[in-house]
Amino acid sequence: MDVERLRSETPGCRERVHLNNAGAALMPQPVLHAIQEHITLESMIGGYEAADARREAQEGAYESVARLLGTRPQNVAFTESATTSFAQAMSSIPFQRDDVILTTRNDYVSNQIQFLSLQERFGVRVLRAPDRSEGGVEVDALADLVRRHRPRFVCVTHVPTNSGLVQDVRAVGSVCQEAGVLYLVDACQSVGQMPVDVHDLRCDFLSATARKFLRGPRGAGFLYVSDRVLEQGLAPLFVDMKGAEWIAEDRYRVAPDALRFETWERALALVLATGEAARYATSVGLEAIRDRVRALAGRLREALGAIEKVRVLDRGRELCGIVSVWIDGRDPRDILMALRARRINVSAQIRAYAVIDYDNKGVAASLRLSPHYYNTEEELDRAVSAIRELVR
Repeated sequence: MDVERLRSETPGCRERVHLNNAGAALMPQPVLHAIQEHITLESMIGGYEAADARREAQEGAYESVARLLGTRPQNVAFTESATTSFAQAMSSIPFQRDDVILTTRNDYVSNQIQFLSLQERFGVRVLRAPDRSEGGVEVDALADLVRRHRPRFVCVTHVPTNSGLVQDVRAVGSVCQEAGVLYLVDACQSVGQMPVDVHDLRCDFLSATARKFLRGPRGAGFLYVSDRVLEQGLAPLFVDMKGAEWIAEDRYRVAPDALRFETWERALALVLATGEAARYATSVGLEAIRDRVRALAGRLREALGAIEKVRVLDRGRELCGIVSVWIDGRDPRDILMALRARRINVSAQIRAYAVIDYDNKGVAASLRLSPHYYNTEEELDRAVSAIRELVR
């Protein structure tokens, strides 16, 4: 990997040390150019006219994201965010009272809130599979819950926002496929930092964002929808004129492909930029990205763990590019602001983002550092030195 070339294509690298890629990564030049070019075109000829002029580029965006995920363009829908993708998928399932949603103890906070909202409004039951002793969902226990409760829906977050854990979503996919249960993978934090192939994962839905490790813009996401979902006729509860055709006074017909999960109004500049981000990641190579990110994160965990009063919180058989630490006696948000003043970007997580995980670990908050392949070892050492000084 030519890190210097990749940094030269990332304007933000000249401004600061960016270790908040799990929040929003620095966009490379091609992604930035895609946004600017389309916004300029809209300003010159009009938004509708610009959309018509860029139809080929739009098709290319679907193809790029499909290639990233190992699927076809017909199975890709663009949305405003990973949470919107998740909600669109959830709303397509006709839940009834006493239906079971099976998830894990490490699912994303917004997902957990939506599960509880469904439980409160429609009387569904939310079950959480237990964790292994070393962290991450216990797949055998999850399989037993599938056999005993026959859930309507299974959802697993591939990489939680609050730690470096990588959950075994592939093994869960095998369980769901064998049982014929609908399965959604939240890949918000994994797409862009490791290979993600929807057929290998055996999932029916996969939700993701552009802004994190994929290095796309904020306000953009996408959803993978399997052929099985399409053949079953599942569609979002609030499908609109993009996803369906009004064919008679009391009838409508949904689109035959994943477009039924889209809405008509969207920021086309961000869609095109997401396509560029997918192309860029594919050209760099997802295996190479994974290996470098994990090496950098491992270096961070070792260095931070050696600082007095700092405890590394990440647990699991497989860890990735998110490093979370607890600093005894210090509010992580204070550390965050002190680092930002030194032009070092990190993130702080509070208990409300991961109630189950943080209560188990006995912490109320954490400092989160998330390196990407364009970061250097020297930048990591600079961040560690700054944290060591602040802790003192």
